[in-house]
Amino acid sequence: CQSSLSAVAAPTMQSMNIFTVFFFSILGHRTLYVGVRMPLVRQAHRHHRNHGQKHRKRDRVKESVSEDQESHDTPSQRVQFILGMEEDEEHVPHDLFTEMDEICVKEGEESEWKETARWLKFEEDVEHGGERWSKPYVATLSLHSLFELRSCIINGIVLLDMCANTIEDIADMILDQQETSSEFDEATRKKVWDILLKNHHHQNEKKKGSILPIVRSFADVAQKKAEPQPSEKPGENLWALFLAELHFMKKIPVGAEASNVLVGEVDFLTRPLVAFVRLSPAVLLPGMTEVPLPTRFFFLLLGPIGKGKQYHEIGRSMATLMTDEIFHDVAYKAKDRSDLLAGFDEFLDQVTVLPPGEWDPSIRIEPPKNLPSQEKRKMPGPPGVPNGSVCHEETEDDRGPELQRTGRLFGGLILDVKRKIPWYWSDFKDGLSFQCLASFLFLYCASMSPVITFGGLLGEATDGQISAIESLLGASLTGVVYSLFAGQPLTILGSTGPVLVFEKILFTFCKDYGFSYLSLRSCIGLWTAFLCVVLVATDASSLVCYITRFTEEAFASLICLIFIVESLEKLLKLGRKYPVHMNSDLDQLTLYNCRCSAPQKPNVETLDYWNSHNITSSTVPWPNLTVSQCHEMHGEFTGSACAADGPFTPNVLFWCTILFFATFILSSLLKQFKSSNYFPTKVRSIVGDFAIFITIVIMVLIDYLVGIPSPKLNVPNSFQVLFSGDVLFFHEEEFTFIVEQKNEHLFYTVQ
Repeated sequence: CQSSLSAVAAPTMQSMNIFTVFFFSILGHRTLYVGVRMPLVRQAHRHHRNHGQKHRKRDRVKESVSEDQESHDTPSQRVQFILGMEEDEEHVPHDLFTEMDEICVKEGEESEWKETARWLKFEEDVEHGGERWSKPYVATLSLHSLFELRSCIINGIVLLDMCANTIEDIADMILDQQETSSEFDEATRKKVWDILLKNHHHQNEKKKGSILPIVRSFADVAQKKAEPQPSEKPGENLWALFLAELHFMKKIPVGAEASNVLVGEVDFLTRPLVAFVRLSPAVLLPGMTEVPLPTRFFFLLLGPIGKGKQYHEIGRSMATLMTDEIFHDVAYKAKDRSDLLAGFDEFLDQVTVLPPGEWDPSIRIEPPKNLPSQEKRKMPGPPGVPNGSVCHEETEDDRGPELQRTGRLFGGLILDVKRKIPWYWSDFKDGLSFQCLASFLFLYCASMSPVITFGGLLGEATDGQISAIESLLGASLTGVVYSLFAGQPLTILGSTGPVLVFEKILFTFCKDYGFSYLSLRSCIGLWTAFLCVVLVATDASSLVCYITRFTEEAFASLICLIFIVESLEKLLKLGRKYPVHMNSDLDQLTLYNCRCSAPQKPNVETLDYWNSHNITSSTVPWPNLTVSQCHEMHGEFTGSACAADGPFTPNVLFWCTILFFATFILSSLLKQFKSSNYFPTKVRSIVGDFAIFITIVIMVLIDYLVGIPSPKLNVPNSFQVLFSGDVLFFHEEEFTFIVEQKNEHLFYTVQ
């Protein structure tokens, strides 16, 4: 029974400029590479020589004894020991580009190595027909192929830190280690040697006989000279080659090395030939890889005819294993076969097996946007407990020191201060770097956006008693104090959705029962601060370890829902405030008007206002008043172009709707720009990180340039306490307040 498992390769990818890696010029018959490490290789063909029998049984016995001596260690502990060894120049791990080539050799038929798959972060396969690459996807491997690969490592040839300059040297080293027998005689050796030296056909090459010119791989350019067709200009082949691989070369990190996996079936072998070779130093093998990278690892699997699919899966398992972050490092630092097996077993401890009847292995899994960190696999675990064991329960000693109870009053706070003091000054000093500028701007925008947004909503919910300026000041003061006391830098302080809901309920409660909202809000703030001090004193933060992700996701969903509901509700309010003048006759647009007039039946409030200001209705030039003056004088609007509260305001509702959806669509597109094919990776990353900020700036500028009177956030020029009392009237243009205080009407004006 074959089960399926998912193995995610997560090498760190960095952008690079293709022009710094590959640049060529043609000087007569010579090809010059700039920026690519080119070892001194011999161009003459090297003939195979006879090899004597090499006895490897004693070495295998030594390796098995060594493996038995270390059998008391778990794979995880052994891997942690390997990764903790000192690194020399030749064993420093590099990013790897892995390519798998396959071959099928039958008597009387021409054959060559053909590229079938490649790996950077994830697997890419040559689609059926060999015309294009598939999209990158998470490699899914069969458990049977992994066990067979483990058997290959145990029984096959393992050569570490071998020095070679050409593929002929590698072939000689492999055949030197192969025992001579009746099944593997000199004729078989010669055939294997010839197969290893066959040409490699890469996906970026065109088939012979095609109308298009032959475009050869990058590595072949270093070995042979291109011969353009008569209809082509000199160098046209190389230029087409350069453009074909330009996009893919950008994905390969600077300083990367190659890992070549060769698998195939031949008709002259009766049992498989397996070899794993690590070269030191890495060497560029012309024609071996589709990109000009020095080869560090070489895996060979040749077997009898009829098991090509099985060999293909073993090769995929080997290539996927090389993209695993932990095994990748182990492969660079391994001293012998047992180290490789420890890395392999640690990989098996971490994989997840899916039952065959509950999932279709042919379904390709798209790469995740954020790869999980593998640092936990490098951390030492409890002794005697294998990886993935469910019998081990987390105890209080397994948690970090921040989540452990001290049993003393303010004991956790004291320990936090002791842990933080040695790094206190470096937190500020290290932040004074140009590399941190992007983080500063991002966190500034991430902190400002919700503060201003919820500040405006709070202003509407509390009739302006707490608005954007108060929210901004509060978030600024608490943020500065929080940072000075070395708080978590990624914590964003300020108003959120649940706070907005709470403020609405509290303001409604105060309004219904006649309480002072700001006074009660201050009491609530002081009481909350007291409870926080009590929680700190009793080490209540240790209870955080019992909080699951459900709580976080619930609050995040609530905040998102509040954002969506509030934005839609705001749009509906604009529809009521700025209604659409429907059923308009375009031919009668010149006849539409809306003027201010005296109220036919003034109410008590209007009469009191007129009497307090010594206003006589007959002396007021009602038709000449502006909209704000008409509202101030308690007038009425009459005419065919009047709404309930005033004249129809053209374009406001539709323009706000355009701004609403355009902001959402533009921010979504800019957020996805990071994964597009336009511009270098660094530019795409900057645009994606600052998508929200860029969108806000663009839409604000567009709104400013168009000039439609859309609603704006009212922010006063100064912050000060103006009065204490109940507001009866507020004149927006003249900034005049009428306040009822101690049964008296007092007038305040903001200068």
